[in-house]
Amino acid sequence: MIKAKIYPIIALSGFCLIIASCKIPKIAQSELNKTMPTFYDHTRDSINTANTPWKSFFNNPYLVNLIDTALKNNQELNITLQEIEQAKNDIRFTKGLLLPSVSVGLAAGVEKIGRYTSQGAGDASADITPGKRVPDALTNITGAAYASWEVDIWKKLHNAKKAAITRYLSTVEGKNFVQTNLVAEVANSYYELLAFDNQKAIVEQSIELQKNALEILKVQKQAARVTELAVKKFEAEVLNSQSLRYNILQQITETENRINFLLGRYPQEIPRDKDSFMNLMPQSINVGIPSQLLANRPDIKQAELDLTAAKLDVKIARAEFYPSLDISAALGLQAFKASYLTKLPESMLYSLAGDLAGPLINRNGIKAEFYKANSRQLQALYNYQRTVLNAYLEVSTQLSNIDNLGKSYDLKSKEVDALTKSIDISNDLFKSARADYLEVLLTQRDALSSKLELIETKRLQMNSVVNIYQELGGGIK
Repeated sequence: MIKAKIYPIIALSGFCLIIASCKIPKIAQSELNKTMPTFYDHTRDSINTANTPWKSFFNNPYLVNLIDTALKNNQELNITLQEIEQAKNDIRFTKGLLLPSVSVGLAAGVEKIGRYTSQGAGDASADITPGKRVPDALTNITGAAYASWEVDIWKKLHNAKKAAITRYLSTVEGKNFVQTNLVAEVANSYYELLAFDNQKAIVEQSIELQKNALEILKVQKQAARVTELAVKKFEAEVLNSQSLRYNILQQITETENRINFLLGRYPQEIPRDKDSFMNLMPQSINVGIPSQLLANRPDIKQAELDLTAAKLDVKIARAEFYPSLDISAALGLQAFKASYLTKLPESMLYSLAGDLAGPLINRNGIKAEFYKANSRQLQALYNYQRTVLNAYLEVSTQLSNIDNLGKSYDLKSKEVDALTKSIDISNDLFKSARADYLEVLLTQRDALSSKLELIETKRLQMNSVVNIYQELGGGIK
């Protein structure tokens, strides 16, 4: 009779679970398209400078030492290392969810049931041994082991573990991306510092030339060959150059402090070879083919891993619509008196139960989490596409920049040579009264400006080589 009543209940429960599993929202399609342009312009060589270790790429011993110190002490890089450790612990946590949870407990308590209740009246007449009754104040001593386990029938927990592993790999690529940026930033700041050193030297040379011209003007003024206006014009030019020198000194200090910050240390002088900057030659770069960016750029690999983890999150959220199977068990000893704990099998406690349950009526919360995971998946896809596009455009732009800077440097060098010669010519003409002081003044001003621009162009050349090395994915090894 009892079995006849239970079977319909079980059948109804199974039917409800089947209904609950129906009409599950579909997963949004997020196909990963890895197609890229075949070549950069007309370059078809697959040799790639990104595979060159940074210690070989930067052959300046001062710069190599600075980068090495930054990789050891930089706070941002150390922060990303801690993110990797956190991701490792997430993997351990998700692995633990796949295993049964086992706990051991020891409990003791006392309970007094009211006599004028159905339970109290029944307990009062109960015998445990001949001539003895159950005490009114009933103690309860329990020592048992408990276990519970969610059977991963829909791969929800396995997918959670895979997602944790994928995010760990993503944090590793994130650390690599920070490292490539750090290597490039230290190198760019170093070349910027050398450029300021050379600009300071050029300004100091110009100040000496202007002072010499000013002394000549003062002599000529006494001889009534020039007016006070010429003297004041040159005095103002000298003061302007001296002011420019102090501006450059401030930029040197700021650049040194920026490098020290990247190296994780307090302000100190940056060791460097100040005289070799203009003799530096930009290294030749082999950019390979665009598809190599997918394997070399850490930001692209990180974006792809984030997309993979987001897809797994959708599968995890979708599994919440299905029934879950939980198994629980307990084994131990239980009695109302400590001496009875050893009486077996009477004091033995054991249980084994299976629980199959799924959402039936209010599934809005589960739907919300599923749609949110779907949205994050599409977001990760768009981020991957944007990262790939940005990587290709960065390399393409930098290739054009290197080419144009090379041509600009050649022209600027010829301009500096011409203006440097014009300084001597203008001075000779001025001494022979065949040129006025304004021509001398403008010639020196133009020469100073062109020399400063030449140094700036050299800095941009060196920075462009560093940048394309980074943009190709170099600086990890």
